Amino acid sequence: MKVLVPVKRVLDYNVKARVKSDQSGVDLANVKMSMNPFDEISVEEAVRMQEAGTATETIVVSIGPAKAQETIRTGLAMGIDRGIHVQTDEDLEPLVVAKILKAIVDAEGPEMVILGKQAIDNDYGATGSMLAALLGWPQGTFANTVEKDGAGLKVIREVDGGLQTVKTQLPAVITTDLRLNEPRYASLPNIMKAKKKPIDAKTPADYGVDTAPRLKTLKVTEPEARKAGIKVEDAAQLVDKLKNEAGVI
Repeated sequence: MKVLVPVKRVLDYNVKARVKSDQSGVDLANVKMSMNPFDEISVEEAVRMQEAGTATETIVVSIGPAKAQETIRTGLAMGIDRGIHVQTDEDLEPLVVAKILKAIVDAEGPEMVILGKQAIDNDYGATGSMLAALLGWPQGTFANTVEKDGAGLKVIREVDGGLQTVKTQLPAVITTDLRLNEPRYASLPNIMKAKKKPIDAKTPADYGVDTAPRLKTLKVTEPEARKAGIKVEDAAQLVDKLKNEAGVI
């Protein structure tokens, strides 16, 4: 089974995001970037499937600027076989990304696409489902567990209040949640080997996809600073403040 793993280069989750002075977006100048954490989980799952003999070939693909090759190399160092880099400096919307991924799926013919449930930079959480819709494939979203089950997959999903177990036929699109696995650290020998693994260079035009935006960001602002709490003397005072000041009871 061939597995395709889309990954995204995002602001590192340890870095505090700063809004640009003109409020047009997040300032990404001179800050650490890394692979989207949810995508790290999907890379790890694909590598584990290959180690278990379930997957015969794994491909990591990233759509982004020239430096997105670093993100692809990270996936290769974790154990992915080869990469595809669709280079663009535009901030593409989920539908455009899904259309490019569909074209890659049509060209490569994988039986599974596994990707993070969302990217931590925009939190759309839409690409996986849009891709499944464009392909006409079943999808297993927010996956907590993924197991090969005969000719299909058994996926345990995280839902409000518990877990849901579903079975999908292949080919399928899977989106990963945080508790699916613990991504490995790439060893130095594997990092060196990754430098020799092939990365195909492409552009959105190669796949005939129109990248014109359909959404417009009007303004980006930081959240309001949390106000300091207060101490109360007793339960009666607490109830009074909740009722008369907070208005929650």
